[in-house]
Amino acid sequence: MTTQLPAVSAATDRLKPVPINLRVDLRTRELIDLAAAIVGSDRTSFILDAACKKAEEIVLDQRRFVLASDFEAFERALESSPLNSNECLRQLLERPSRWS
Repeated sequence: MTTQLPAVSAATDRLKPVPINLRVDLRTRELIDLAAAIVGSDRTSFILDAACKKAEEIVLDQRRFVLASDFEAFERALESSPLNSNECLRQLLERPSRWS
C-alpha cells in the first residue's frame, strides 16, 4: 500500500517563504543594519520593505494613460480651468497642507 501526501493548495504554496540570497560588502551590510536598527526593524524586514516600496514605485510608473478619442477636447477641458466650475475641488486645493 502506498501513502500519498496531501495535496498542497496553490494559495498555500504562494504564502510559503522562498529564499532570496544577497551578497554585499561589509560596509553595505553595516549601513543596512544601522538603518534597520534606527527604525526598529531587523535586516530582512528592512530590506524586504525597501525593495517592495521600490518595486511598487517602478511598477506604478509603468502605467500608461492613453487618451484614445479626442485629445483636443481633453486639452480644452484642462485649459477651461476646472476650478471655476467645481467648488469642492477649489476648496480642496486652497486648503493648507497638513505638513505646512
